[in-house]
Amino acid sequence: MRSRAPLLGIQIVGFIDSPTGTRDLAFPGQRPLLGGLEDLERVLREQVVDEVFVELPIKSFYSQMRNILTVCESVGIAARIPADLFSLAMARLHVSAYGGVPLINFDTGPRMSWQLVAKRLLDIAVSGVLLALHAPLLALVAAAVKLDSKGPVFFRQVRVGYNGRPFNCLKFRTMVQDAEQRKASLAGQNEMDGPVFKIRNDPRITRLGKILRKTSFDELPQLTSVLKGDMSLVGPRPPVPREVAQYQLGDLRRLSMKPGITCLWQVNGRSNLSFKKWMELDRQYIDEWSLWLDMKILARTVLAVAKGTGAA
Repeated sequence: MRSRAPLLGIQIVGFIDSPTGTRDLAFPGQRPLLGGLEDLERVLREQVVDEVFVELPIKSFYSQMRNILTVCESVGIAARIPADLFSLAMARLHVSAYGGVPLINFDTGPRMSWQLVAKRLLDIAVSGVLLALHAPLLALVAAAVKLDSKGPVFFRQVRVGYNGRPFNCLKFRTMVQDAEQRKASLAGQNEMDGPVFKIRNDPRITRLGKILRKTSFDELPQLTSVLKGDMSLVGPRPPVPREVAQYQLGDLRRLSMKPGITCLWQVNGRSNLSFKKWMELDRQYIDEWSLWLDMKILARTVLAVAKGTGAA
């Protein structure tokens, strides 16, 4: 007696169950009981079986599942176990091996592939070419920053990168020399929700700094971080450690991909977005990532910079 499951493309011979089983498998139609778990070997000898689907709860029936898999392995019949063992919403499952030991992997970000290799090669090529081509402009901007106000040419700051790795982020200085010391007195004027600090007309920004931010020229030194591998051209913006310390658990997921100079938030309003929307866009980028998506974001970033939209 056989039961068909046409949507799955299989014919069900029947099922075996534990004494306490519910016999409620996710297959339609009549399903004859062929015996208990101890009868698997007998069933495989007597019936024409191509595959065995294991639907037991792994926590309660680990030893029994191991026995089932051992029997199937011995007989040479394929065994299948549902991938959603832990009912995870975002993680994607694949099997790999490490030191000869098979592993079940749950990935929530892009797996290593030719696309990620191409992304890194693109980062190296583009950042290298842009740094070379913009060398005269970088020198000019550096001289202008030095002449415009007191302080160093570059603003160095520790940022949080891939999976929490700290690195030094480099930008042209756009604020007065004591900007960090004056930040506490401006806390009440913060226009951003969440742990991010933003003021649209920040009084600490220098005259030249307003121009550099409007044109995004202040970001050019970050190409050195892209060239070194700390950043990518496209990826979630790198936060400062004090912001990360205030993240909700789900916000930390944005660190699961290498940070970038631009991302979805950059081309969807930038500083005009709420912190919650910012985090949503970063998670969306990670979930939908592809090399083609990076190309589209880079193209839209060029347009956004040309228009000066959303700059802060």
